Amino acid sequence: MKLTTKELTACALLTAMALGLSYLENFFPLALAVPIPGVKLGLANIVTVFALYALGTGEAFLILFARCLLGSMFAGNMNALIFSLLGGVTAMAVMAALSRLRGLSVYGVSAGGAAAHNCGQIAAAMLTLGSTAPLYYLPLLLGVSLLTGGLTGLICACLFRGLASANLTKG
Repeated sequence: MKLTTKELTACALLTAMALGLSYLENFFPLALAVPIPGVKLGLANIVTVFALYALGTGEAFLILFARCLLGSMFAGNMNALIFSLLGGVTAMAVMAALSRLRGLSVYGVSAGGAAAHNCGQIAAAMLTLGSTAPLYYLPLLLGVSLLTGGLTGLICACLFRGLASANLTKG
């Protein structure tokens, strides 16, 4: 894939925004409202879903990969890279497929991506632990992913509406 300077700049800016949102998410005391270990809002996924629709699948994968790699490096936790990459790539693959379905809105695509992300992370946990025990946690995570994925979809829909009314998108 060959990117123009404009496309590369857009990818870099969106990657920086995703990293910032990922960092910002650490300041929300979500554990007080939802006492489930490992549950996050997934604010950085707003950028991923936006990139998928605004730039395309290839660019969205680049942004996702850069965010996962840089996020792990900045946090000093390279062990988390397998969880981040496996969850993110699984989510992106599912969202890319779902976004091609005509009757499915950004809400459904985002919720499907959130569910796939949890499946990818459970697979990473199974690989890391060498056990199928994390599978027992999957139904709970899938239930929460409907809410977090729906929230991400709502924010993206509002973002697209705002950009369209400001004539900042192609259509």
